[in-house]
Amino acid sequence: MTKFIRSSAVLTVRDVVKSEAFYREKLGFMPGRFWGEPPCFCIVGRDSVTILADQLREPGEIPVNQYWAAYVYVSDVDAFAEEFRNRGGAILRGPENMPYGCREFDVRDPDGHIIGIGQDLGPSEKGPGL
Repeated sequence: MTKFIRSSAVLTVRDVVKSEAFYREKLGFMPGRFWGEPPCFCIVGRDSVTILADQLREPGEIPVNQYWAAYVYVSDVDAFAEEFRNRGGAILRGPENMPYGCREFDVRDPDGHIIGIGQDLGPSEKGPGL
């Protein structure tokens, strides 16, 4: 049986260079890999998490999710919230404990996508959130 390896959020953005800078400078992702001239696609990563920034191809609004566009599990949400603040990031909500067993906070990227950052307070052997 085929094993799933990883999943990535694909976010539509207005400017992949500006988006890469946010994820690198504020969230601590490694420098992104760009495609296109000028750049129109970028992949950023930190540890086993990757986010794909895909430049808007049609004029109009950036499509945004009802709430989270991506949710990233971390080992210590409070330490990461402090890291994010120290990098000049603004937290929209939290950190706070949620009834579904996560402690989390939310941030907004330059295109309006809300990214949830959470710690599973009762992780199972299957992994966070499972």
